[in-house]
Amino acid sequence: MRIYMQIPAIEEKPSRYYQLLLLEDLLDGWTLIREWGQQGRSGRVKQDHFENRETAENALLRVRDSQLKRGFKVVFMQGQDQPL
Repeated sequence: MRIYMQIPAIEEKPSRYYQLLLLEDLLDGWTLIREWGQQGRSGRVKQDHFENRETAENALLRVRDSQLKRGFKVVFMQGQDQPL
């Protein structure tokens, strides 16, 4: 599952992005990868491991909702089984 969010450029502030990736790993767990930063520059990356998909999806939704409150807009979503 992938969610890409963005805050557009305003005056002299460059646009910012926040990307969430949810991947199944080889050890029967799930990894939530978060990447964020300014458009066109190297961003920061953080990875969190979860024992099951449900817990990982709940974490993804909490992060998504938190970023939406900060002004990010969802630009792209891929790989979801049902609407989030």
